[in-house]
Amino acid sequence: MIPEAMDVKGSRSTSWVVIGLGAAVSAAGLVIPGKLGSGAVGFGAAHMLLGALDMLRPTGRR
Repeated sequence: MIPEAMDVKGSRSTSWVVIGLGAAVSAAGLVIPGKLGSGAVGFGAAHMLLGALDMLRPTGRR
């Protein structure tokens, strides 16, 4: 039996959650002035990129 955390569908939905949270942080960073806002935009953009790359990663199952 495969745990839910190891399920391929669960992995994909986790990636979408990471992308969505990254977008939310980036949007909030656009509203925040100064270096803190710039850092939030970069942090959110990095999470969006990593979430997208995680969807492209092979699962390891054959």
